[in-house]
Amino acid sequence: MSSPLGIGIIGMGVISETYLQNLTSFPDVKVVAVGDMLPERAQVQATAHGIASWGTAEDVLADPAVELVVNLTIPRAHVEISSRAIAAGKHVWSEKPLGLERDGAAGLLRAAKDAGVRVGSAPDTILGPGFQTAKRAILDGVIGRPLFVNTIFQTQGPDMWHPEPAFLFAEGAGPLLDMGPYYFSALVSLLGPIVSVAARGSRSRTVRDIRTGPRAGETFPVEVPSTVQVLTSFAGGQHGTHLLSFDSALERSGVVEIHGTEGSIVLPDPNQFDGRIAYVKPLGVLRDGMTVEQEWIEIPSQGTVVGRGLGVLDMARAIAEGRPHVASGELGYHVLDVMLSAQESAAAGHDVDISSTVAPVPLMVDGFDPFATTR
Repeated sequence: MSSPLGIGIIGMGVISETYLQNLTSFPDVKVVAVGDMLPERAQVQATAHGIASWGTAEDVLADPAVELVVNLTIPRAHVEISSRAIAAGKHVWSEKPLGLERDGAAGLLRAAKDAGVRVGSAPDTILGPGFQTAKRAILDGVIGRPLFVNTIFQTQGPDMWHPEPAFLFAEGAGPLLDMGPYYFSALVSLLGPIVSVAARGSRSRTVRDIRTGPRAGETFPVEVPSTVQVLTSFAGGQHGTHLLSFDSALERSGVVEIHGTEGSIVLPDPNQFDGRIAYVKPLGVLRDGMTVEQEWIEIPSQGTVVGRGLGVLDMARAIAEGRPHVASGELGYHVLDVMLSAQESAAAGHDVDISSTVAPVPLMVDGFDPFATTR
């Protein structure tokens, strides 16, 4: 048994806390260094989580004990930091999206292949027991052959709670690129690649206010559509409708419904690692005056619930075992291509064909225990 895989994390923003909590609890990996453009932030997290080495991104990339870099920087820095990690001979796990444009993200995957290292891409919620249980149920035929899907994410927007929300309304974000990865990654891993999209987008206003934190009351520009509606066509013949909005007074998110020839199933919120899974079967007959009462059949999820960082652990084990990891860079690239195509469709007002594809996304290994020692 070899030693735990050495992990270096770059980017000590809000999301770093949950990554650190989880990655420092998995025996198959060891966080050996953390870095940030503000080294003092890295020092705070290193001290809080018992990590020996801290500093800048350069310090993490130069550390020989770091075998895999977890890239938690802002989206516009993803390709740059990931490329530098690959050039240093390290595997990469990137927060979503993989990049902000196709050429940079595709070049990242080519560089990784040439260097003999792996790339993984968030979200890793598709590795959670909720989604994995639902996927197995669909593959087992509980709803027959999937026909069409419906997803909804609608909220007033992250400016209601985030102390620095401007980047979420800037180029490379908005509800499409910020939340879309969760929904499209889940659907592609279930149904296969998407071949075309049609989309429409709008902005409720061009300037928004910061509502909380030390900068409350300041304004910032809205650079991208804050509501996007997307139609998708899948290679397998299915189609889908998707709403992604930061403009809704009605808070409703996590809606994923898949309708098939023999039933309909609701899946957990793709931004979570667990949740409700239930399906209904078609009604036998319906006559005037009859009450429509459908029985929901609940499916309990199977597996251990952890959180972000699960994809990093799966990568570490897959490297050791010589198998594909689930949340691959190729999946991340295809989802990026889908979202950029939707963005282009919304701007141009016509359908856009998707040029990329992705191989079938594997299920998690049976009996996957995050807290076991396997390396």
